[in-house]
Parts: sequence; C-alpha cells; structure tokens
Amino acid sequence: MLRQRLNDDLKAAMKSRDQRATSALRLILAALKDRDIAARERGITNGVDEPEIIDLLQKMVRQRQESITMFQKGGRQELVDQEQGEINIIERYLPKKMSEGETNAAIAAVVEELGASSIKDMGRVMAALKERYAGRMDFGKVGAQVKQRLG
Repeated sequence: MLRQRLNDDLKAAMKSRDQRATSALRLILAALKDRDIAARERGITNGVDEPEIIDLLQKMVRQRQESITMFQKGGRQELVDQEQGEINIIERYLPKKMSEGETNAAIAAVVEELGASSIKDMGRVMAALKERYAGRMDFGKVGAQVKQRLG
C-alpha cells in the first residue's frame, strides 16, 4: 500500500510539475529499489514489506537531519532549506509520531507488563517497544528514557 502510494504520488508530482516532490519521491523510490534488490539475496523476491519501507524512510530523515546540521555549520542556508523540504516530503509517508506523554505511557505499560525491574531487562523492553511502536517513536530518545526508568 505504501509502495503504491509513493508511485501514485510521484506521478501526481510529475503532472503538477512539483520539482521538489518529484525529486524527493524519486530518491525514495531509488532507495527502495536498492533495498528490494538487496532483499533478493534473502529470498524475498516480491519487494520488502512495509515495516522495512518505514525503516528506510526513517533512515533517510536521519541522514537529512545530519546534513542540515553540517550545512548550518557551513552557512549554507539554501542547502538547509532543500534538505528540510525533503524531510517534510518523506515524513508524509511515516506513521504519526507519538507525543511525549504517549511515549512515557507506552514505556510504563511495557515495563509493567514485562515485569522489568533492572537495567538487565532493557533489551526485552526495547524489543517489545520496537515491535509495537515501530516508526512512531524515536528510539534514540526512548532508550535513554527506558534506561532512566529501569536504572
């Protein structure tokens, strides 16, 4: 479904002559095609599934955020704007992010459900969170919150 939406949106962007959206969607679809080709080695012949597409999109956003940081240090505002535009387009295809309160509630629920009580349980808690909330949480920040809660 997400793959089809990306293709349909590319066609619409091309028809409306939206250069930024066309460029960003072509980048996404090229990266997706690379993932599909790499997946053939694992025996996946009909393309990667939606969770893997979401993972790809999240990585693309992180890469652009890192680039923005570098461009800001270099005083290249036009490149910052370009990267931010691509982030805005990519984020259209990601699940809605959880708020701080929702994230804290989800962490508390998983910790309680698993009976986690020490830092040794962090791996189990993180695995459960990733399984349930993939694409909706920033796991870089969540890891620190789980560690604080368990430690």
